[in-house]
Formats: sequence, structure tokens, C-alpha cells
Amino acid sequence: MTPSLAKTFFTAMNQASPQAQALGIETLEFEPDAAVLRVPYAEILVGDPDTGVIAGGVVTTLLDHACGQAVMQALGQPTVIATLDLRIDYMRAAEPGKDLYCRAHCYKLTRSVAFVRASAFETREGDPVATAQAAFMLNSSSGLPRAASGRP
Repeated sequence: MTPSLAKTFFTAMNQASPQAQALGIETLEFEPDAAVLRVPYAEILVGDPDTGVIAGGVVTTLLDHACGQAVMQALGQPTVIATLDLRIDYMRAAEPGKDLYCRAHCYKLTRSVAFVRASAFETREGDPVATAQAAFMLNSSSGLPRAASGRP
């Protein structure tokens, strides 16, 4: 995808997802096979009011969303994908009051599956809150003639 198409598409993707919109997810950077996203810290995202730590579901959503955008970058065009598998290792609690970032990298594409690794962090990618390993189903019929795809 061209940088302008990617920026437009990822902004629309972030706004079209009610969950991403509610969390304030924004795409900060993208490379040919990677994306960096951010969730700004907000009191409404806190899972434990006594500690001020962002809820684990916010971290999960950020990781999944970033992985999907990395797949789109690796494919070079917007297309239909679906999360097949998302394994998350939580390393530590997020630091209260800090924005959460995620860098995802699509390291392998096959005809029907994309494989991605991601890391969620506050200030240093080397000190992650959580890491993820994901697999995404690709729309294997895209690009095939209609007769070959089995669709009218």
C-alpha cells in the first residue's frame, strides 16, 4: 500500500471498529510488513482502580489490532482477514498513567495464512507488558477469477 492509502485505510479501520474507537487506538507508523499503534492512557480503561493499571482486555485488543494492520501492510492492499490464533504472554502490569504502544511484524505470508509477532510496551519495546504470536486467515479467493473462487 502506498503511505497515503495505508494512512487513510488504517484511520478508517480504527474508526470503523467500535472497540478500537472506544479505546482511542491510533496508528502511528507503518512499514512494508509492520505497524505501530497506540492506546492513550485514560481512567476509563483502568481494570483495577486501586492500582490504575490498564485492563488486560485493552492490551489484548491493541495486540490483535496491530497484528491485523501488520498483515495488511505485508499484503500490500486492504483485504478480508480473520484472526485464527492469538497467543499472548503477559510479562508484567502496565505502568499507570502511561500510554500503551504496540509494534507488530508480519514475518511470514503463505497463500492462506499470515504469521505475526507483536510486543506491547510503554516506553521501550525491550521491556514489554505483553507479547503476542498470531496467525490470520487470508481471503484465499481474492485475486482469483470468480469461477475459480466458487462464487457467482
